[in-house]
Amino acid sequence: MRAAALRVELHLPAVQSLKFKRGVLRPVVEGIKRLGSYSVAEVGHQDDWQLASIGIAVVARDGAGLEMQVSRLRRYLDSCLEIEVIEMLLVEMEEPE
Repeated sequence: MRAAALRVELHLPAVQSLKFKRGVLRPVVEGIKRLGSYSVAEVGHQDDWQLASIGIAVVARDGAGLEMQVSRLRRYLDSCLEIEVIEMLLVEMEEPE
């Protein structure tokens, strides 16, 4: 089993209030959850209008499966027109021996 944690830094250029930000982020987070069995949460920039950080936990059977899941997430995020991915940091967890 392989596991990874992703931290994705997002820019939301059209957002002009925190309420609008929540309205843009909610469908993005729900869309990630629909892609697969991911745990997703907003983990930073809660008080910034045009910035957001989301954390995503990914688990797969092997390294190839983990790469496929991360690629799927990246394609999905790139397809969301309301957001720009600034950075996507992947921390792969070590397998227990």
